[in-house]
Amino acid sequence: MRKIKYKKGRKLQPYNLEYTGIHRSHESEMQLFVYDNFDLIEFEDFKVSDLDKYINTQKTNWLNIHGLNNIELIKSIGNYFEIDNFMLADILNTTRRTKLEELSEILFFNIKSLLPAGDSDNISVEQISFLIKDGILISFQEKRSDFFTHIRERIRTHSGIVRTKKVDYLLYILLDAIMENFYVTIENEEDKVEELINLSKKSADPIILERIEKHRDNFNFLKRSIIPLRDSLYDIKSIKDDNVFNAMEMENFSFFARLHQKSLELLEQIESDMGSLESASNFFFSAQTHKMNEIMKTLTIVSAIFIPLTFIVGVYGMNFEFMPELHYRNGYYTIIGIMILIVIGMIFYFKKRRWF
Repeated sequence: MRKIKYKKGRKLQPYNLEYTGIHRSHESEMQLFVYDNFDLIEFEDFKVSDLDKYINTQKTNWLNIHGLNNIELIKSIGNYFEIDNFMLADILNTTRRTKLEELSEILFFNIKSLLPAGDSDNISVEQISFLIKDGILISFQEKRSDFFTHIRERIRTHSGIVRTKKVDYLLYILLDAIMENFYVTIENEEDKVEELINLSKKSADPIILERIEKHRDNFNFLKRSIIPLRDSLYDIKSIKDDNVFNAMEMENFSFFARLHQKSLELLEQIESDMGSLESASNFFFSAQTHKMNEIMKTLTIVSAIFIPLTFIVGVYGMNFEFMPELHYRNGYYTIIGIMILIVIGMIFYFKKRRWF
């Protein structure tokens, strides 16, 4: 059983605001979209001091924050929207698992976004958090990325129904975009597993087994990331049933049910891929065993051929004075001939029995 190791993030106090992620070189930036079916206003390099001026609760507001290094900025946002410190701490503490929380008319959702890390066998992880309050959706990203580029374009070009919906639908399409990264990551892992299966058929290099174990760890990590997401999406049903949190429209709960179904499909796919990986591991060990058996069979056959030859040599290596064959003029050539015939006969016999 794997032991649980305590990480730095576990030692943080609930109200201690400290960014624990690895993306520390990214400066904090804010971007604001204010839109409805008829109008759109977009602000780049937005400031907290402008919130009173440009936030419009009659429309849909999306405040997106890149970079979590500026703790004072996060605190000022928390103060403005009256967000409890423990929620801000969860946003900054990237060791937290995916979860959904509903408290005081605030819906909090954080999720891990996973993508392949270049050409390596590693997986890049970024935590993204969402807050919904008073018709405003606030998203917190550890760094600037292109996860939501197509969503911004849909808002700008009035494509689809996003401009006709509220922040709950916006949360749905943002989560859907992040879940697409899981598909990309799993597909990348599948390609590498297929490559490993082909390599294991051609080579017995131990590095193949190391890579198999690395991808097994990757699939386990994917599974551990998706399971709490599945549970959180299922918990949205309780929000629908209790009729307390009214920031989500009834007709939009079906969209989150689709995300829940996607999470189940992802878990099923991971289970299938882990089975393929187990097959690759078993094939590698089977190939190793087969190769070892072939080597042992060859050595056994060689040993069996030399046993009678060694016996003859041993007999005529004895130092008895009265050995009649020692005085034969052609005795040496006769014994060599007999030994050659024995070798040929044994090889013919082994071939006939298909021992090699």
